[in-house]
Amino acid sequence: MRRIGVVVNPIAGMGGRVGLKGTDGKVEEARERGAEPRAPERARAALDALAGTGASVELLAFDGPMGADAARAVGFDPLVVGAPSGSEGEGGETTAADTRAAVHAFVERDADLILFVGGDGTAVDVAEAVTECDSEIPILGVPAGVKIYSSVFAVRPREAGIVAASFEDVETGEVNDVDEDAYRAQEVSTELRAIAKTPVAEQRQASKQTGGGSVATLAEGVAEEVRPGTTYVLGPGGTVGAIKAELGFEGTPLGVDVWRADAGNGRASGAVPTGKVVVRDGGAADIEAALGERNVVVVSPIGGQGFVFGRGNQQISPEVIRRSTIEIVATRAKLDGLDALRVDTGDPDLDESLRGWHRVRVGRYERRLVDIE
Repeated sequence: MRRIGVVVNPIAGMGGRVGLKGTDGKVEEARERGAEPRAPERARAALDALAGTGASVELLAFDGPMGADAARAVGFDPLVVGAPSGSEGEGGETTAADTRAAVHAFVERDADLILFVGGDGTAVDVAEAVTECDSEIPILGVPAGVKIYSSVFAVRPREAGIVAASFEDVETGEVNDVDEDAYRAQEVSTELRAIAKTPVAEQRQASKQTGGGSVATLAEGVAEEVRPGTTYVLGPGGTVGAIKAELGFEGTPLGVDVWRADAGNGRASGAVPTGKVVVRDGGAADIEAALGERNVVVVSPIGGQGFVFGRGNQQISPEVIRRSTIEIVATRAKLDGLDALRVDTGDPDLDESLRGWHRVRVGRYERRLVDIE
């Protein structure tokens, strides 16, 4: 039986339909404009889909509008583990402290998943509370806020319920929030506020980050995960070039370089990982000869075409690919401009084995599922 903690932010999204571009600090104004609570309905939609899967689940919830009401409305009998500190009427004045208290209660009762209903602000509260508990319980958001810039949300409420019942694995997701005052002034300024474990599922939305630095943060993410003694085959292009720079050397812009991490390599925060270039601008034979026991090929798809292998990086031979783990990296903008990823290694059997869904790194922590056709 899967134990799921459900927490609802009853006021999330109230400012959207009345043009407030967010609800933070604007609840009373939203009500004066005639706003109606949105989150309870979306919570019921997610939980109705969860019930419809027939999965064996136990729901934990805070009382009233913070979860128990929605659960009972679709036929669940939730275990009530607490209550909001303020008003408990639908749309009542619950607080971020109530959300965090609910998360602490779920962690104490060994929940397998926290299903929360709200927007990015709620996601921040949930993720930070999980961290406060020194826990790695995965979280999954039911989108109910005005703006959703985090990758821990399902694309729609119904999909959230289905994923909650059926997920089998988790990965790291980004929790971003936007400055609502700037947003109301037509400026989008997002900030990475937390990272959290979240279910692996095609029905999750991608993170949205704006402004410069996406290539830089992606490169930092690769460098932070460098493994001691591992050999890295680094393909051509600007995105991978940023990774080479993060590893401490000037790479060959249109060539393939090979870099090996020191056996005792450990990276402190902000430090450059230690290692050495063993092949610069190498051909296939040079690269094959440089491979070690653990190898990682890092490549970025060709913009507009989507080729991961076979265009501009033929030096990365089928032999190299077979002996390596593949890390595909790309900015969100590049992926958004592609209909699919493609391979043309010259080896039909290898091409076939590479087809299917792959996790493409698009940020410091986030990966997006993309199909190689």
